[in-house]
Amino acid sequence: MSLRSIRLFVIGLIIALASGCAMVPHPKIVDGPLTAVPTPAVPNINQEPDGSIYQAGRAGSFPLFEDRRPRNVGDIVTVVIEEKTNASKRVATSTDRQSGMDIGVTAAPDWMPGALEADNRFTADGSNDMEGKGSSSANNMFTGNITTTVIDVLANGNLRIAGEKAIAINQGSEHLRFSGVVDPRSITGTNTVSSTQVADARIEFRSKGVMDEVQTMGWLQRFFLNIAPF
Repeated sequence: MSLRSIRLFVIGLIIALASGCAMVPHPKIVDGPLTAVPTPAVPNINQEPDGSIYQAGRAGSFPLFEDRRPRNVGDIVTVVIEEKTNASKRVATSTDRQSGMDIGVTAAPDWMPGALEADNRFTADGSNDMEGKGSSSANNMFTGNITTTVIDVLANGNLRIAGEKAIAINQGSEHLRFSGVVDPRSITGTNTVSSTQVADARIEFRSKGVMDEVQTMGWLQRFFLNIAPF
């Protein structure tokens, strides 16, 4: 084997490995922070203890007549995921067109050819048919629970929530991410809200491990798929 052939073989092998290692990343639909950023507490050195059990402003101190619904950054909201979508579309088209013509000659002038005699008739028929059908359907269902935190409070009082849940079992792991905007009035007394009442909801469920690898195309197959002209 000549030196030039060896170089071409090495270059081709490098290209194949590079294209094979370039795995298509999964696009993320949940971006931004997934939990509230903790802020350091600033002690009030001018506040003097008054001996009261209830100290306003301290963590865990709630007004006597205030409910426990989340309203501040860092509060917890449990989202009940109950997404169900069902869409279908069906199209059917059918056309039928027919046409005909019938011409009869009862008298022919002398100057017309002899083959064209009286009582000769001319007929012409035509037809055009077309039929087309198409249908598509989609059915998705996603249920579960995820506990999120309030990461921002909007000017109108709505809460921006986000959260992540990761579960690792043996050689595989699953990640559930959620973000959206919720109206505090939609949150129940147990700090739960349905995902159908969350605006700008982003739900992402990804898995890593053996189950994800078996659904990935091999590097050599991806290489030939990238260079195939058809």
